[in-house]
Amino acid sequence: MSEPTYTARILTQISDVAAADWDALIPTHSRGGNHPFLTHRFLNAAEVSGCASAETGWMPRHIWVEDASGTAIGAAPLYVKSHSQGEYVFDHGWADALMRAGMDYYPKLQSCVPFTPATGPRLLSHTEEGRTAVAGAMMQACAEWDMSGVHLTFLNEDDRPVLNNLGFAAREDRQFHFINRDYADFDAFLASLSSRKRKNIRKERKAAQDGVTIKRLSGDDLKDEHWDVFYQCYLDTSQRKWGRPYLNRKFFDLMQQTMRDDIVLVMAWMDDTPIAAALNYIGSDALYGRNWGALVHKPFLHFELCYYQAIEAGLERGLPRVEAGAQGEHKLARGYEPVITHSAHWLAHPGLRQGVEDYLDRERLAVEHEVSILAKHTPFRKD
Repeated sequence: MSEPTYTARILTQISDVAAADWDALIPTHSRGGNHPFLTHRFLNAAEVSGCASAETGWMPRHIWVEDASGTAIGAAPLYVKSHSQGEYVFDHGWADALMRAGMDYYPKLQSCVPFTPATGPRLLSHTEEGRTAVAGAMMQACAEWDMSGVHLTFLNEDDRPVLNNLGFAAREDRQFHFINRDYADFDAFLASLSSRKRKNIRKERKAAQDGVTIKRLSGDDLKDEHWDVFYQCYLDTSQRKWGRPYLNRKFFDLMQQTMRDDIVLVMAWMDDTPIAAALNYIGSDALYGRNWGALVHKPFLHFELCYYQAIEAGLERGLPRVEAGAQGEHKLARGYEPVITHSAHWLAHPGLRQGVEDYLDRERLAVEHEVSILAKHTPFRKD
């Protein structure tokens, strides 16, 4: 029996294919289904705005796979990276090791959503056969272009077995997510906590809301002036934490034009003056917290806008979870639980590949141990 025949081509911009054709390949049955960040409109906004471009070190080289009849069976967001910024899975040590050996780590291939540490499909296909074809096309491109490796980050569970079968090394990290255990509302969530933690959250919310008006804006309630304020807030946080912002104002203009129905923007005013904002995206089974900033300092306002308001918004929509982004053990006391995130890596240099695989074996054990310890310190009642 002959092997199936596939044709893979490279998209130098995602607009080379129709939005409907790309979106039709996004799996909807798995964790992360109807994922807003994988839509054609989101990825296109990153490119059209210039945020994901060769100039910023994110050169689009998306994979598009068709069968012998010309029917699309798979795709993947893919970028040629000249650095490791904006990925949230850190491989700087690997780059240093290869460069000390006199070889180049960059450029490399990265399959992810730029600047977005949210779990979802990377091998966009409705079949294992399609996912395998897409991953194989990535490996072939890596070899033909003489890249140091292929990296797929924040993977869902459907992609991992395919990549494991192809020899990719598995990596784990952890985030904190709010898990909706059929809570009717925020008070029902609070009732599940220990008395001390429940009182602490109420105290924080009262302090944050004192003298402040908070609104959750979505769809046609979102206006250009709201984005003006949000962008000021975003710049403040970006410049304090990273030195430069990843996203520009044009990107958020495109969010207003194409994705305002997929967004919850939480904004705070004091004396009719806007002072802070937090940006969330709505998926089919999660609310994704992304960016936040404040123009004035007010105690606990960060927790209120980014965590408690996100929980309320998620519960209102009946979503199974809220993902609050990277980092942050402080989320644990606020009802967000430790979960393991996954990535997969294939490195061309045999020596580096073996060294990284040995390291990842130890790192996975450490991550799993950390998560098990953190899980014992959640704020929920122990009875």
